[in-house]
Amino acid sequence: MRINTNVSSLTAQEAAQNTTKTLTNSLEKLSTGLRINKASDDASGLAIADKLRTQATSINQGIANGNSVVSLLQIADKSMAEQSNILDTIKAKLIQANTDTTSNDGKLSIAKDVNKLLDQLNNIAKQTNYNGTSLLQAGRGSAQGQKGLSFQVGEDRQDLIKTKTIQANTTGLKLTTLKTKVSAAAATTAGAIKTNFGKTIISATQKSVDDAISKLNGYRGDIGSTQNQVESAVRNLMTQSTNVKAAESIIRDVDYAQESANFNKQNIISQAGSYAISQANAVQQNVLRLLQ
Repeated sequence: MRINTNVSSLTAQEAAQNTTKTLTNSLEKLSTGLRINKASDDASGLAIADKLRTQATSINQGIANGNSVVSLLQIADKSMAEQSNILDTIKAKLIQANTDTTSNDGKLSIAKDVNKLLDQLNNIAKQTNYNGTSLLQAGRGSAQGQKGLSFQVGEDRQDLIKTKTIQANTTGLKLTTLKTKVSAAAATTAGAIKTNFGKTIISATQKSVDDAISKLNGYRGDIGSTQNQVESAVRNLMTQSTNVKAAESIIRDVDYAQESANFNKQNIISQAGSYAISQANAVQQNVLRLLQ
């Protein structure tokens, strides 16, 4: 028997160290809730899980973008709804002015009302914006058409939803002639009202108001269909996000039932290893009997 090198003890110690490492790794998984905490746990699994996580993050941002777009489109729609009310009122007033039961004083008052209403229609187009982005014309200081907006609702740069050009002001709705006439009429007296706001002019401008209402309804229709498209895209992205996260969870997250059983097993083995080391050390003491 040899006592200089306790091979049995060394073997037991090596096994105990390996068990301790396994036990520590298992405890880490139970503590974090993750099966993969570092690349060495599962290199290929980590790469796939990280790619899925990136995809889920991108999809969630696309969802956030879509929700912001819905808010933007609702602002534009509500503003144009008010403009539609203004045009309805203007049409009613023009019909009122285009009858001989309305006196010249009444027509002057109507011209002033219509002039103010058209100013407000332009003010709405000028003021309507989302986070500084003008929605009904090119900008606060420009009455040109807003050339359409582009929204990325998805994880890919090509996942774009766009709106059409909108110019919801007197210029875009072709009401400049009416604006010029009522503005001039509002600055005159009742006796001179027929020059800029006579029956011929009123009849002609009624057609322009009808056309403006149709054009504004077209703008609102495009906004509404775009909103439906965005909401559909958001619902689809939410489904994708759920499934992608589920796929990542299968790879990355720990199965607590399985890992708890493994931890208990390794814990028992660790205790048995400690007993084995003590027994291996005790065996060496038998050599003393040979010296007695």
